[in-house]
Amino acid sequence: MNRHQLREKIMISIYQSQLLRKDLKETVEDNFEAVEQIEEYGRQLIQSVADNKERFAEYINEVLDEWTFDRLGYLEQAILLLACAEFDCKQLAAQVIMDEAINLTKKYCDDNTYKLINGVLDRL
Repeated sequence: MNRHQLREKIMISIYQSQLLRKDLKETVEDNFEAVEQIEEYGRQLIQSVADNKERFAEYINEVLDEWTFDRLGYLEQAILLLACAEFDCKQLAAQVIMDEAINLTKKYCDDNTYKLINGVLDRL
C-alpha cells in the first residue's frame, strides 16, 4: 500500500469515526486488513488524530470565516484532521500535505469544496 492509499484509508476511518460516533481505533480496525501491518507513519497519524482532535478543531476554527469545525461535513472534517496530523508529524513538506488533502477532497467531496480545504490549510 502506498502513502496515498494509506491516507485514503485513514481518512475514511476518521470519517466513519465522526459519522458513527465510534472510537477511531475501532474504525481503523474495520478498514485495514491487519492493523499491525500499518506502516509506522500511518500509526503516527492515527494516534495523532486520536490524541489531538480537539486541538486540531480549535486550530481550524481559528481560520474559518463565519463557520466552525462542527458545521463542516464529516468528510471535510476528516480530511482536515488528517492534514493537521500530517503537519504535526513534520515529516513532509506542507505543499505535499496540502496536495494530498486537495486530491482527497476532489475525489470525495462536492466540486468546489477543495477551495475551502485549500484555504483552511493555507492559513494553518
